[in-house]
Amino acid sequence: MKDYHISKNNSFYTIGLSYLKADAEVRGKFSLDEVAMERILTKASELGIDGLLVTSTCNRTELNGFAQHPFQLIKLLCDNTLGSVEEFQEVAYVYKNNDAISHLFRVGTGLDSQILGDFEIISQLRASFNRSKKHGIANPFIERLCNSVIQASKRIKNETEISSGATSVSFASVRYIMENVADISDKNILLFGTGKIGRNTCENLIKHTKNTHITLINRTKNKAEKIAGKFHLVVKDYGDLQTEIRSTDVLIVATGAQSPTISKDLIHTKKPLLILDLSIPKNVSDNVTDLDNVTLVHLDQLSRITDDTLERRKQHIPEAELIIDAVKGDFIQWLETRKFAPVIKALKKKLKTMKDEEMDYQSKKLTDFNEEQADVISNRIIQKITKQFANHLKDDNVDSDTSLELIQKVFQLELDTP
Repeated sequence: MKDYHISKNNSFYTIGLSYLKADAEVRGKFSLDEVAMERILTKASELGIDGLLVTSTCNRTELNGFAQHPFQLIKLLCDNTLGSVEEFQEVAYVYKNNDAISHLFRVGTGLDSQILGDFEIISQLRASFNRSKKHGIANPFIERLCNSVIQASKRIKNETEISSGATSVSFASVRYIMENVADISDKNILLFGTGKIGRNTCENLIKHTKNTHITLINRTKNKAEKIAGKFHLVVKDYGDLQTEIRSTDVLIVATGAQSPTISKDLIHTKKPLLILDLSIPKNVSDNVTDLDNVTLVHLDQLSRITDDTLERRKQHIPEAELIIDAVKGDFIQWLETRKFAPVIKALKKKLKTMKDEEMDYQSKKLTDFNEEQADVISNRIIQKITKQFANHLKDDNVDSDTSLELIQKVFQLELDTP
């Protein structure tokens, strides 16, 4: 992409931070709930930003969109989170145009996930696009790019083994429990929070530990009851949380709150208690470690666990990258075509005007002039000429920017303003 701007004065940027440089505490400051994401899109629309995706997961927070300068997007993020511009700059990344496109492909296909090959991000990307579309801020570029990333993700999942084996945050948490808690099948397990990560963790617990002493608690009780019914588990009221913690051996917290839902004030047990916090921002206060009998493990520690499965996955990265290159190549070609489409359209219009003038002249000059036949022939010639120019501009060996400028100059074209 030759420094191509899809809007006249704007470039496509990715601004964000991820697990690579930002720890859980910092990611928590910049995490966005549904309300905050909606607020950013509304403000962006008011500012006239043409196309924007907002994504916030436990591993990253990103804004992908068009701006005159990346600081416009950085300010949008910082104004709607607890993080400052200074904190953002310490851990952030900013990508522009082709680099931003390449980054989104790697993120959406699981190559940039905290656990390689974790395809959870693609459903979050779909949600981001649908959110933007609802706000009328998903332009054709954003839509085509998202569809291309989704296509690449599907192909990688189907054509490679990069997601083979059981490796995910939820599985890593269950494996940690199995490796660090003796006689796990006989222990009491309390799962607090039944969102997507909570549900996945619950399924992995039942599948791998054979434990039937699992209790579910969720602020909205009927959500927990739906999962409990599927697996025949016990559901308790949110008000019973403190009581249930007293009798549990393992507490898994997968709530989606913006501040801690578990602190040492809730814990009144003397027996060993393992707490796994699978939330971003952290939903378990660090003060629980003041208690001698409590062990706290956070999402980031679980995600660093590597094993043979991950090593096998790494072997399939080159295959995945080839698929990305192919799909991204098609997207870039489409993008380049969009760039010269206005010139081809203007050229066709200019040639048609020249044709009409000549047809009018010949019809007055020749008594036996066959206007209908001349019109057919002329239109075919115009089609061949414009097709020749289009093929020239599509050639990878051609400097399309210089050619576009020359075509406009030679034919004195006036382009339609968008």
